[in-house]
Amino acid sequence: MAWKVKIDQDVCIGDAICASLCPDVFEMGDEGKAQPIVEVIEDEALYNCAVEAAEACPVSCITVEEA
Repeated sequence: MAWKVKIDQDVCIGDAICASLCPDVFEMGDEGKAQPIVEVIEDEALYNCAVEAAEACPVSCITVEEA
């Protein structure tokens, strides 16, 4: 199974919780907003990490859904 990671850049406030919780999937971009390092996840451990980061996001701008 594979999952797609998206971040709504218009909503992201750049608090970096996703990058700190799941650095293999998220990083902070040059504009101070989060961006995915990988857009499609095929590893279940990375999926779980990405979902945890999405749930921790204070503005709920991250989605992780089946690809």
